[in-house]
Amino acid sequence: MHILLSALLAATPTPTPTVDPAETWYSPGTIGFIMTFFITVGAIGLIFDMVRRIRRVRYRAEIAEKLAAEASVSAQPAAKPAAKPAAKPAVKPAAKPAAKAKPERPAPPAKPKR
Repeated sequence: MHILLSALLAATPTPTPTVDPAETWYSPGTIGFIMTFFITVGAIGLIFDMVRRIRRVRYRAEIAEKLAAEASVSAQPAAKPAAKPAAKPAVKPAAKPAAKAKPERPAPPAKPKR
């Protein structure tokens, strides 16, 4: 038994090789690149679509405001002139040319079906 014990104590263990983390290559690989590429393309597509929809809503709001302003102006009755002045001015003001009639505006575009 003494021989066995001395044999076990005399044997030196061999060290296991350690890997240097600085020399290890960490990469997601081709599949990781492809997935990152598609996610990026999808995000860019969503951004362009969002900008287009926001712009459309803003233009519709501007057209609605202009139409409402025109409707309120045309709905008001013409203002009656004030009482005539007692004396006429010596010089008549030059007559202004008549304003041209505005063409009718086209109807706003129909809302898209979702």
